[in-house]
Amino acid sequence: MTGFARPSVPGHTVLADTDGSPYTSLRQRPVERAERYAIGKALRKRVPRSSLGTWDPAPDRADPVELIKASHLGRVERLVPVRVGRMVESPYGFLRGTAVVMAEDVARLPATGIMPVVCGDAHLGNFGFYASPERDLVIDLNDFDEAHPGCWEWDVRRLTASIWVAGRQNGASEDTCADAVTECVAAYREELRYLADQPLLSRSYQRLDVDRLAQESSKPLRDEVERAAKRARTRTSDRALPRFTREIEGRRHIVEEPPLITRVPEPEAEELAAALDAYLLTLAPHWRRALGGYTIVDIAHKVVGVGSVGLRAYVALLEGSSPDDVVFLQLKQARRSVLARHVHGESARHAHQGQRVVEYQQALQTVSDPLLGWATVGDHQYYVRQFRDMKGTVALDALDGAALCDYAAVLGHLLAKGHARTSGASMIAGYVGRSDNVDIAMRRFARSYADQTEADHAALVKAVERGELPVERGV
Repeated sequence: MTGFARPSVPGHTVLADTDGSPYTSLRQRPVERAERYAIGKALRKRVPRSSLGTWDPAPDRADPVELIKASHLGRVERLVPVRVGRMVESPYGFLRGTAVVMAEDVARLPATGIMPVVCGDAHLGNFGFYASPERDLVIDLNDFDEAHPGCWEWDVRRLTASIWVAGRQNGASEDTCADAVTECVAAYREELRYLADQPLLSRSYQRLDVDRLAQESSKPLRDEVERAAKRARTRTSDRALPRFTREIEGRRHIVEEPPLITRVPEPEAEELAAALDAYLLTLAPHWRRALGGYTIVDIAHKVVGVGSVGLRAYVALLEGSSPDDVVFLQLKQARRSVLARHVHGESARHAHQGQRVVEYQQALQTVSDPLLGWATVGDHQYYVRQFRDMKGTVALDALDGAALCDYAAVLGHLLAKGHARTSGASMIAGYVGRSDNVDIAMRRFARSYADQTEADHAALVKAVERGELPVERGV
């Protein structure tokens, strides 16, 4: 990143912090850390920490079903029923697929105006395992389609609400959900305060390896982390060959599984191949040379996720110096972040949305996929990454109450690390302070918004029953 203008949020004064912001000049003297901390502390008078706990839908709140319908514009029409089917399965499935709904809601709520780069979709399921360039298994934020400069509170609100919604779905008591949210926010607050006192570069080196996570976790969480890590280590390109391909006349082909994996017509495949050639130029020189030794063997359309269903997504099989030397690349269509309309200024306008995703992923993650880049195919913009690179997640339905609380604390820690890497750490630390005021407020918000999510999910189910939206279940 070469820098971005500080955005403004309607109804809020936006504060620019030089804490980790991308500079364009090393001759610029930053504001002293103590002064930034004092600015954050002073914000409590304008935005009391207790006000973060309020959720009271406005009379003119946007209809969530209409927002979902609008979000379908420009998607692959035949896949819209699959997306709707995944969202009607449960309130948590609804929350996963409706970042646009929550963005509309939280943008109207009290906020400090301190704006680091945020994930934009920091729900419970968007943290997971992946391989570092050194082939260590790490855990971090792992979805950045909506990443954008924005209020730190927006990410914390989405994460805590998702914990409560998922906890209920797993049969956890309200007290357990409350404890999990409290652990999450307390961990966020404490980690943020710790990192705010560290040198700027030191913050960028902080990471959490999965082996360390397992060692430091209580037994219920440790057992699940170890199981998930074992599965993740088997998710590599060479092991995906039998699962996703078959050999026909001496050449590997990706196997169709309609409607989730489908063939790409030859003209479209040629366009995608040309785009991947251009994508190489977005990589660092060493990785450009290394990947340039591979050849594209086949390309297919592959559906992924919940919120992403219907956006164009492809998987490309590349072969190197032998038939078992393979790499799977994934191309995912990138559109404007759901946060962008709520943030004004130059940062809300990006020439290439795939490049936005890549740069903000690298800003929020301690280590990232070295093959992360971007491409353009016709009028559509994409980011590109490895498809099978030891990616995995902790199975949420396997977490009991104690494990959910422990895991929520881990995610609060990781979210704070991401925010502190970009901007605003000292001011956020000054605002949140040492007390549990923010923890209590976010606990109130999370419970209220979990109720709202369940009501919105019920409204979607009724709209489907009325025939307003097409649905294909169980896909």
